[in-house]
Amino acid sequence: MLVLALGACGGSSSQDKAAAAQSTVCDGRASIGKQVDQLTSLTPSTVTTEAVTKSLTTIKNDLKDMANAQSDLSSDRRSELQAANKAFASSVQSVTGEVLKSLSASDAKAALVTALDQLKTSYQSAFSRVSCD
Repeated sequence: MLVLALGACGGSSSQDKAAAAQSTVCDGRASIGKQVDQLTSLTPSTVTTEAVTKSLTTIKNDLKDMANAQSDLSSDRRSELQAANKAFASSVQSVTGEVLKSLSASDAKAALVTALDQLKTSYQSAFSRVSCD
């Protein structure tokens, strides 16, 4: 019986790690969705470099956390997440490039707002296959 008891008290199982990784992925997905919603609510008259940079930094951190959790997911889930992260990270880089342009001109602000709308579409497309139910 002692052996059985010690076995039950062992370190965390792969199921525990997978559950924690799934939680990290779902929390990240929800956080990214919130940031994308905030970004797409900006208009040419309300968009600022600071607001966009703050949200993009949060998104990048979420993507990094999700990538770090990948190794503990099942191979199918890992593949889904890798594809979603790769597709969405490309869109984030594109928007980051728009932020680096001057936001003083109204046409630059309009271009950024358009890029943010495209980011939302990219988020929906990339993460629609990553289930958190």
